[in-house]
Amino acid sequence: MPGSGSASIILASASPRRRQLLSQAGYKFSVVLSGIDESDFSAEGISPCEYAKKLALAKARSVAQLFADTVVIGADTIVDYNGEIIGKAADAEQAEQITRKLFSAPHKVITGLAIVRLSSGIEIVESDMTTVYPKPLTDKQLAEHIKSGVWKDKAGAYAIREDDDEFVERIEGSLTNVMGLPMELLGRLLKSDFGG
Repeated sequence: MPGSGSASIILASASPRRRQLLSQAGYKFSVVLSGIDESDFSAEGISPCEYAKKLALAKARSVAQLFADTVVIGADTIVDYNGEIIGKAADAEQAEQITRKLFSAPHKVITGLAIVRLSSGIEIVESDMTTVYPKPLTDKQLAEHIKSGVWKDKAGAYAIREDDDEFVERIEGSLTNVMGLPMELLGRLLKSDFGG
């Protein structure tokens, strides 16, 4: 069974990039998927930031029900384009529409981050926001991006690279937040509430 007591942290996410970020930071953890259907959660009437937090907390709570003594991390990343919430593209056509829109103007990447340990009564939910200033895409770059398939399962239909990114002019805020898990915020929350 995943997380059979050997790990002190459970990541409630299927995201390979989140796993990579946690591993690189030296955390010992296991992965348990939450089974939360994001389409069940309406964004109506709440801010993009609150929506991301709501989803992150739902994911963490879902897994924490099964592992009450373990620290469970839930995260959800969305893109805020002038107040419009943009999640993952359903298909190549939608990915192209999203990419054209996002790479025409600066946009915000928001990650909701939830930490839950039921046995201690701990439930924290915060968010981080990074502004991305994109480079204009040529039609050729756009076509190559869609053909590559790297947009699949990515909020905003793209994944920022750690090195020189051909699509991004600059960012204001956390790079790891844009990658799906704001490590600076996570480190602060774990240290303040769990003593390390």
